[in-house]
Amino acid sequence: MGLSGGGSADGKEMSVDRPPAVTMLGVPVHQVTMDAALAQVEKLMQEPGLHQIATANPEFVMRAQKDAGFLAILRRVDLSLADGIGLVWISAWYGARLPKRVPGSELVYHLAERCARRGWRLFLLGAAPGVAEKAGERLIELYPGLEIAGTYAGSPAPAENDEIVTRINESRADVLYVAYGAPNQDRWIDRNRDALLTVRMAMGVGGSLDFISGRVQRAPGWMQRLGIEWVFRLLQQPWRWRRMLAIPRFVWAAWKEVRGR
Repeated sequence: MGLSGGGSADGKEMSVDRPPAVTMLGVPVHQVTMDAALAQVEKLMQEPGLHQIATANPEFVMRAQKDAGFLAILRRVDLSLADGIGLVWISAWYGARLPKRVPGSELVYHLAERCARRGWRLFLLGAAPGVAEKAGERLIELYPGLEIAGTYAGSPAPAENDEIVTRINESRADVLYVAYGAPNQDRWIDRNRDALLTVRMAMGVGGSLDFISGRVQRAPGWMQRLGIEWVFRLLQQPWRWRRMLAIPRFVWAAWKEVRGR
């Protein structure tokens, strides 16, 4: 039925069990709501080591079909969220429906609020120069008491890796948002799991820092509630149409996988 839970997809044992997951085309997506995701974060923050959140969508899943390294990362993250509404719809074919969409663009706010409440230090990495700084200022306005440990644009290039890791370690950050776009942000977090000494939770946030800073306008609320923000983004950025082709490819590939069982 494509249902799994506990332990990890690569066999590594964890102190905190993962929620049950629906596995579609080899990619596990956890069956959580926003509240359940935040509760899981609370548990993981008490465990040593860095824990990784991925915000999965059909584009992630289809890229993973041709990229074994990316697939391996998605299978070992600690929390894989259904960022795309297509995953929620198609999960029903696997006999274990995802409860609802958990958008990364909303989780960034909820997690920042939790950081302010718990005293966790938040580091913002990536996006264009100056964007992380503005996003940090906006989050502090929204959540008084939030401590921004640091901000830096940088890049996911290996040549900059050590310098960035040093910055984050010296900041004593507890939570890290990485805005390098998928899969670069997810690869960056994964390869630095052991190098980041104080970070307990790291999440690839895509364009969320652009939204928070006001650099890019978010879709109207009704489009967000329907899970069709991608339509608004396509109208704003027509060049994204090639990326949107992942949606029908995902539907077709999932249908073939389910029919072949």
